[in-house]
Amino acid sequence: MNRVQLAEFLKDRRARVSPADAGLPAGTRRRTPGLRREEVARLAGISVDYYARLEQGRGPNPSRQVLAALGRALRLFEDERGHLFRLAGEQPGPPAGPSQSVPPGILHLLERLDDTPAFVIDAKYDLLAWNRMAVRLMGDPPPERNMIWNAFCGPMPVAMESSAEFQSFADESVADLRAASVRYPDDESIRALIERLHAGSAEFTRRWNQHRVCVRRTTRKTVTHPVYGELDLECQVLHADDSGQRVVFYTAAPGSRTADVLSGLREQTGV
Repeated sequence: MNRVQLAEFLKDRRARVSPADAGLPAGTRRRTPGLRREEVARLAGISVDYYARLEQGRGPNPSRQVLAALGRALRLFEDERGHLFRLAGEQPGPPAGPSQSVPPGILHLLERLDDTPAFVIDAKYDLLAWNRMAVRLMGDPPPERNMIWNAFCGPMPVAMESSAEFQSFADESVADLRAASVRYPDDESIRALIERLHAGSAEFTRRWNQHRVCVRRTTRKTVTHPVYGELDLECQVLHADDSGQRVVFYTAAPGSRTADVLSGLREQTGV
């Protein structure tokens, strides 16, 4: 255990996390831009004295559970989390699970994209956030927010949809979910989703048993709008950070009919 470097690393990362990033009120009389020691301790579920001793380089060897909790409290990326474990003399285990908390910077980006439909999904395809253009293009999000569940067990499941594009999405999303289950082997929500899908869809089970693994990236997509009909879009996928979240953008070729429709949808948003 390298106590000096561990203390410096904790202090540096604490200073980089704003109260807003951690879901805490800024309050008054805050002397530093980052979190207070007591806030980190509370978020990690440990005593303030214990955390203070770690920052002073005189604490005991923290357990793996404490290190994992500190990684979450300080919103560490995967590489930073591994570094934290190694400073404490431990080998990092697998990531705890995909985050459901969308960083404020990503939410701000969605709002700024006033001419581009965009939304955020996590590693298991839960829809976490979306902008006004996404609603204008595809309507309000369904009550069931998991895109894979809707593809296999929704009102129009994959067994009833013959288009090659939809079938390709089904294949790739199952392969992507398998990759997520390996990346986050201890995540209960991923395990529960897979069990629900096996129980609800033979088509999912058939694809799952093919043992394909992939991560979806850029692809083409056709969206049927209730007023403008079929729209030809390019689906760009940006991997936001080590939380497993992805920002999905829908764009159209300049000068195309779809681009003209998106421009019209933007004007309807009143922005």
